[in-house]
Amino acid sequence: QVQLVESGGGLVQPGGSLRLSCAASGSIWIIYGMGWYRQAPGKQRELVAAITTGGSTSYSDSVKGRFTISRDNAKNTVYLQMNSLKPEDTAVYYCKAHRTAIGGPGYWGQGTQVTVSS
Repeated sequence: QVQLVESGGGLVQPGGSLRLSCAASGSIWIIYGMGWYRQAPGKQRELVAAITTGGSTSYSDSVKGRFTISRDNAKNTVYLQMNSLKPEDTAVYYCKAHRTAIGGPGYWGQGTQVTVSS
């Protein structure tokens, strides 16, 4: 079992920045990679950024160049730095610990709300 706790969400104006954190605990040695997903009202949950234990990163086209995923192995924490935020980035953001492959089965955090509005 892996437990995940997200933090860092909030209200920000368009063009602003936020940094989300996801702290992992439990059986972290089984984790293949970490991902940040988001779900806006009425839309499907989508993967926006991922990082493997080998350090490879990937991003959705909608956030490429604006968001950066990183990790601190000493703190068992993954971050999502979000810059140049747009109203369409408004969503609940979830952290996921993948067991075998990015997009595959794993463990979810509780989610944190990000609202981009003036």
